[in-house]
This record gives sequence, C-alpha cells and structure tokens, in this order.
Amino acid sequence: MSRIRVLLADDHTVLRAGLRMLINAQPDLEVVAEASTGEEASRLAREARPDVALMDLSMPGAGGIDATAEIRRACPDTRVLVLTMHDDPAYLRSVLAAGAAGYLLKRAADTELLSAIRITHRRGTFLDPSLAGTVVEEALGRKARPSKGDRPADALSEREREVLRLVAQGHTNQQVADRLGLSVKTVETYRARLMDKLGLRSRADLVRYALSTGLLASP
Repeated sequence: MSRIRVLLADDHTVLRAGLRMLINAQPDLEVVAEASTGEEASRLAREARPDVALMDLSMPGAGGIDATAEIRRACPDTRVLVLTMHDDPAYLRSVLAAGAAGYLLKRAADTELLSAIRITHRRGTFLDPSLAGTVVEEALGRKARPSKGDRPADALSEREREVLRLVAQGHTNQQVADRLGLSVKTVETYRARLMDKLGLRSRADLVRYALSTGLLASP
C-alpha cells in the first residue's frame, strides 16, 4: 500500500519534529518535505508533489493563506490542510476561499490530526468541530454581519494597507516589522492608526474587515 505523502509547513522546529514523528509512525503516512516559510512551502510542494500539505498560517515571509493559494494553483492534486492556533471563523473562511480542504486547530487531539490528513487526502473536507457550525450557518444563509461600518479601505495609506493585510494573515507585530523593515513600535502605531480610521476594535474585527474587502486575496 502506498503511503500518503505529507509536506509539513510550520516555522516552529520543535513542533515540526513532533508532527514528523507522529506522522511517520503511521503505516499509511510519511513526511516527504518540511518548510518554515510560505515561500519554501510553495517551492517544496512544486518539487515534491505531496498528497497533503499541512500548513500553518503564521510564518515568516508569505503567510499560509498566500502559500495555500499558490500551492492550489501550481499543484492542483495537492490537498492543503491548515493546522493553526487561530480560532476566529474569519481565518477559516479565508483559507477555504484560498482553496484549503481542511482547517484544524493545534489544540486538537493527535488522532484528529491523523484523521484529518486521511480525510483530506480522500478528497474530503475536514473542519475543526468548534468552527464547523459557522460554515453550516453561512450555508443556511445566516451570514455574520460585518464587524463595523462601511468605511473604505482606500482611506488607508499604502503602508497601512500592508500592515492590515499582514496582521490579518496572522503575523505577529514582530513578523510584520521584520518583513516591512520597520520597528515593532512603528508597526504598532500603524496598526492603531488604521484600526482607528476603520472603526475596528479587535484583531477579529480586523480579520473580518480584511476578508470582506478582499485584502486577504492573493495578488
């Protein structure tokens, strides 16, 4: 029996090591490549052609959302399963729109992860039980209201838009600062300013706004 070939994409080395041991211990699964950035994940997916890409969202460089969209474009036979700490439904909607086949929280049990890999490989969809209700409600037409008013994103400067997009993708202030060549304090200032302009109060509001205005779509 051929094994399900898995690409691991996460910037935490210790976590990747644990996932690799867990997956390789299964008779039907094997890790064929590992990546620590979104760009590396996209490149290795093209080279290794894995059956399933297990994708984190918050990585240096291009985040998991962009990498998911790129992998789906370049490797249509590779299924993307997101494994993340983000439990906001806005992230779930965003990765599904990018082409992911599954979404699982890192706090999930090991057995759930293994089941999710197998299900996505069989062309199924796996959603973390704690978030699946959101998808059902939207399918029934009860979509969540926008978090705030209709203030347009074009009220933001180009740098504020960059910060908004990166934060909404799940990057920390430090990661945004490193990517844009700014100090963490400057990123915090941009973030506070754009949230004030848009009338947003929380990260969840910010993610929902970015999703609704298309700022999380890959270029």
